[in-house]
Amino acid sequence: MALALFDLDNTLLADDSDFLWGCFLVDNGLVDKATYDAANQRFYDEYKKGTLDIFEFLAFSLKPLTQFPTEKLNELHRAFMKKHITPAMTDKGKAQIQKHREQGDVTLIITATNSFVTGPIAKAFQVDHLIATEPEIIDGKYTGRVAGTPCFQEGKITRLKQWLENTSHSLEGSTFYSDSHNDLALLEIVTTPVAVDPDDELKATALEKGWEICSFR
Repeated sequence: MALALFDLDNTLLADDSDFLWGCFLVDNGLVDKATYDAANQRFYDEYKKGTLDIFEFLAFSLKPLTQFPTEKLNELHRAFMKKHITPAMTDKGKAQIQKHREQGDVTLIITATNSFVTGPIAKAFQVDHLIATEPEIIDGKYTGRVAGTPCFQEGKITRLKQWLENTSHSLEGSTFYSDSHNDLALLEIVTTPVAVDPDDELKATALEKGWEICSFR
């Protein structure tokens, strides 16, 4: 069975779940609007430019998880899904996942966004597996720190290789769908790289290398 890997933000989703979660926290008065809004936008802009310090960002983005009990976090996430995520789930993305499933492929979302935010989203897309940045949990509570390697840029390859070592799968015949130049390293090592609604840098690389370019929008 071949692997069909999908980036999440601005690929399967017509938006960025990490950024939207920050907006949701601000809109609901759960974080200080003046400071959080500006930082959330700055980190998102740095991500798009490829200059994001992932550890600085994670220290920022994981901190709110430490401020609420698990039951409250899950309640908030359900509201977040309804307001922001369900409307952003692309029909073409869902159809492409289903196409791979019908072909007998194993479907997997691989994303830099943390697993608290993305776990329910992966379930909504009905993929088989999720590889995401993992927040550290001690005694059932989020610590605000990251556990292991962040699933970002080269870290996606590290995390994927760890997953492959623990499963019976390989990258033979694999496909990876992404919108971002931050995923170029992973796109380079799969059998079939696909640029989905790509940013300018990824689009230029895809044209140069003859990779498929498509849209889920």
